[in-house]
Amino acid sequence: MKTAQGIPVLMYHHVSPSPGLVTVSPATFHAQIAWLAKHNYRSIGADDLAAFLDGKPLPEKSVMITFDDGYLDNYLYAHPILQAFGFKAVLFIITGWLGEGKPREPVHHHSRKVGAGDTAYNTALTPSHRTCMEKIAARQADEVMLRWSEVAEMKAAGSFEFHSHTHTHQRWDRLIGNPQERRIKLAEDLAASRAALEAHLGSASPHLCWPQGYFDADYQAVAHGAGFTHLYTVNKETCTAKTLIAAIPRVVVKDRADGWFGRRLWLYRHPMLTRAYLALRGS
Repeated sequence: MKTAQGIPVLMYHHVSPSPGLVTVSPATFHAQIAWLAKHNYRSIGADDLAAFLDGKPLPEKSVMITFDDGYLDNYLYAHPILQAFGFKAVLFIITGWLGEGKPREPVHHHSRKVGAGDTAYNTALTPSHRTCMEKIAARQADEVMLRWSEVAEMKAAGSFEFHSHTHTHQRWDRLIGNPQERRIKLAEDLAASRAALEAHLGSASPHLCWPQGYFDADYQAVAHGAGFTHLYTVNKETCTAKTLIAAIPRVVVKDRADGWFGRRLWLYRHPMLTRAYLALRGS
């Protein structure tokens, strides 16, 4: 078995028919997961990545699919597509934004062809990223975010596993000038997130994704004190056995259907080429 030298950690937010920032259409996401299946890729979970970073070999075509925040469209669109192809993703949820209530109805794309001009989409449930942010600010998060019942269903189906993206998604560095007060607030935020995960899912893992990718030495120290060891960023790189577990890089996935996805996966599987590419771009 050929083993992986680099593990691309893909980063998504929305899979939605409503275009906007950090959004991939259902048709594009379907095509990307189909491409992974066709080319014999294997999706891995957080424990698999942790083992790889600790020196355990993984198959050459391993990839980690991550989502941030926990939008309703992840359940309505990404969940059934992942199920259809037998893939799983890692979702970093903002625990304070999730609500209660019955699961809503997913869209089973695998039962019909998904096209860019599909008119069967219910965009009222999956508005643009900007509208989602406006709804959350107006205390209407349940209209656009996951419910815990949907999280439980996705977890049971094996299409997603769930980890912390903090409880409030606040950038405390922007809100509080005093370093000690900032550390206290972050610690409270992380504690609330762990408590919510434990209450609803039975456990909380040591994997944490930073809001907006921001962190500093103080943030890392507080996270470690709260029991988080594997910290995910928006830094551009591929994961290798030498990657620091306190600064795990990821690859932003774009809504493109021109071969970009396959080229990016190939590139980020090869660490030397990845470094040369990023140096050339000045990243």
